[in-house]
Amino acid sequence: MSSIITNTAAMNALTTLRNINNSLSNTQDRVSSGLKVGSAKDNAAYFSISETMNSDSSLNKSVNEGMTLAKNSVATARLGVEAVVELAKQYIDRQTFALNLPADDQASVTDELTALAEQMDNILSQANFNGEDLVLTAGTKTVTTGVFRGAAALEASVVTITSIDVGALVGALATTFDIAGVNTSRDQLALMIGYATELGIAEKAIENQQTFLATLTDRLDSGIGGMVDADMEAEAARLQALQVQQQLATQSLAIANQNPQNILSLFR
Repeated sequence: MSSIITNTAAMNALTTLRNINNSLSNTQDRVSSGLKVGSAKDNAAYFSISETMNSDSSLNKSVNEGMTLAKNSVATARLGVEAVVELAKQYIDRQTFALNLPADDQASVTDELTALAEQMDNILSQANFNGEDLVLTAGTKTVTTGVFRGAAALEASVVTITSIDVGALVGALATTFDIAGVNTSRDQLALMIGYATELGIAEKAIENQQTFLATLTDRLDSGIGGMVDADMEAEAARLQALQVQQQLATQSLAIANQNPQNILSLFR
């Protein structure tokens, strides 16, 4: 039965066209943004998880950037202490050489030792990065190497470096030419070597953690992409299909709207 009041065919065709247009709009949004989950309305669970993971990824990147500064500071201090260690070895060698020298010659060696000590002090005064001094002040430096979600709040993993005044060790080098003086100098050298070793261990730990964080961040970003990124090949194919369906639905609506016009021919 045909009716000029209610055109059921046109209503059905219009509903179909409206659904196709909605799907086409969603697909166009995915193609233009590259995302299949752009907001919570698209997929609430994926949106919540991806936003949390994105926050974790951002934290890791910030920590990694901060560790770069810390690593450079530690590396600069290590370089300075290692240079001082080499000069301290020369210092002890000259001190030992002078054990059996006449007093006049020992005076000349004293001048050499003074010059070596000045060189060591100059190196230590320059061994700072961005104004941070880890060689002329005793204290504690804490480097944050990671941030993670604990039971109730964010927690941090850290590397702690106990700095020492290497300048004081240089000042404690003996200038006497006897075995007691040599032993005193060797004791200071041992402390310098120990500190250089600690700095090297800390630097390597920071470096390893940076490598881990970079890999972890890549995995997080990949996981986020798997949840929210659109499959562009599939979306492109869907877009073409929906455009064809839109054309057909438009034609169907035009045909359905033409049917009441045919009824008029009965009255001619």
